[in-house]
Amino acid sequence: MDESHSSVDDNDTDWNTDDEIDNFTLLPSSGVIHPCPQANVLSWEVSSSRPSSSNSKVLDQFIGMGFSKKMVEKAIEEHGEENTEAVLETLLTYSALESSPHEQLQMDSDLFSSDDESFFDDFSDEDITSPASEEENLLMSLITMGYQKEEATTAIERCGPSSSLVELTDFLSAAQLVKEEDLDALFSLEETPRLEHVHTHDPKKKRKVTVSDILKRKRQRGHICTDDETLRLPNPMIGFGIPTGACQSRRILPNAAIGPPYFYYENVALAPKGVWETISRSLYDVPPEFVDSKHFCCAARKRGYVHNLPIANRFPLTPLPPQTIHEAFPLTKEWWPSWDIRTKLNCIVTCYSSAKLSERMLKLLQGCDGIPPERVQRAIMHECRKWNLLWVGKNKVAPLEPGEVEILMGFPKDHTRGVSRTDRYKSIGNAFQVHTVAYHFSVLRDKFPNGINVLSLFSGIGGAEVALHSLGIRMKNVVSVEISEVNRDIVQCWWEQTEQTGKLIHLADVKELDSERLKQFIHSFGGFDLVVGGSPCNNLTGSNRYHRDGLEGKESSLFFHYCRILDLVKSIMAGLL
Repeated sequence: MDESHSSVDDNDTDWNTDDEIDNFTLLPSSGVIHPCPQANVLSWEVSSSRPSSSNSKVLDQFIGMGFSKKMVEKAIEEHGEENTEAVLETLLTYSALESSPHEQLQMDSDLFSSDDESFFDDFSDEDITSPASEEENLLMSLITMGYQKEEATTAIERCGPSSSLVELTDFLSAAQLVKEEDLDALFSLEETPRLEHVHTHDPKKKRKVTVSDILKRKRQRGHICTDDETLRLPNPMIGFGIPTGACQSRRILPNAAIGPPYFYYENVALAPKGVWETISRSLYDVPPEFVDSKHFCCAARKRGYVHNLPIANRFPLTPLPPQTIHEAFPLTKEWWPSWDIRTKLNCIVTCYSSAKLSERMLKLLQGCDGIPPERVQRAIMHECRKWNLLWVGKNKVAPLEPGEVEILMGFPKDHTRGVSRTDRYKSIGNAFQVHTVAYHFSVLRDKFPNGINVLSLFSGIGGAEVALHSLGIRMKNVVSVEISEVNRDIVQCWWEQTEQTGKLIHLADVKELDSERLKQFIHSFGGFDLVVGGSPCNNLTGSNRYHRDGLEGKESSLFFHYCRILDLVKSIMAGLL
């Protein structure tokens, strides 16, 4: 088992990560973001066709962060305007020295080197936002960063005044990177979308059917409405209810969504504009249920779920998982500084920080006399939130271990053991949060007392299967479709370890699941009771700054295969009635 290296030291960037934790600092709209070839984390620099204006923008950037003009000019002179990482970290050093004039910060020469894999900035999140004039403070912060007042106001209006600065800049970045789509053009057969074609099986002849064909057919059958109203993310993000709060007991489903099988689709909540509207329209116009898993465990995970499951009489898995960081990791209490006010972890992502980052932070804090200056605190807290670092000693932080992440996500300890450390983080980071999904699935236990037949698309490491098993729902037959051999092996191992009595069938590619294969399964099993899946979020997530192409992206366009397969299942099963 290869556990000798961190994913931040790998050369191959994995964009299949989550949305609400922006792993990379955002620049004003005039900036251009560039990859850092030395590491699997991005650093940034401002580029402009006119160096003089670039210099002014870099200067304004740091002055807007609260540093004095004289201090910024000195740091730029020392490192050059292109090396913004070194400039920022030098400014933090200056600030610490000014705050503690009788104490010299003793650091190694490479402590703030420009080629390091991570950098500090002064972004703060919702935990430290002042309640007084919150919306005004956010608006001023965004304007200072270079955004126009109108677009900043729009971002606050859509995301909510209690949103973090990271979420707002993530929204603004998405708006800049993703062009607003014309929905009429998207649904028109005259337009050929830049989406991968999907194949359907015809015994007489084979033909290619575009995604537009699928949406056009749904629209003609009345499965899609033409209302272009923008979906708003709720705040708080609790969907139809959570175990500790009031729950909604009724909803009205569109006629096309009623009837077998039950379906359940999941993806990141903070997707580019228009994505959830398209997902909803593609799935019989069922509105998404947006839920943040921080209401189920001690880690945030903002997700949207489109499903036709009942919502009355839901119940949670018991015992409830730890709700705070200290409940989950009690040994950290002794070392937790008073200025780290986190009670919840940010979203679990697919990579982890290196030991070198922990060493740099340790040296920085050791160089401070007592409580570190505010700017140093902000820099440390940014890294802690970004990587979900825990305090494991005096001034010492460390990333979560894979086994700890498994438990936070609701999986059994060592669920992914036996594969490389990098693969473990990647697989768990892309999985369902089991307690959240199990709460939604709980309504199925009384409906299928003798067991359930499941078609699991994009199965990953089996989050849906683990949730059903945890609820005591027997799985008679599971057709699991998953491209990763590593993940298929993990699910197979879990199936055997838990002594499942049903039949598990593995398929590798959703593209190859056609009507003939589905007919075989349906005639053999008598039909599927649940079609569940969460297609790749690669082109939807906020941390993908280069290929955030929405549902037109290479990976995320696989969503339309979920729609295609669900349509086929419903059609075949309807023909058997």
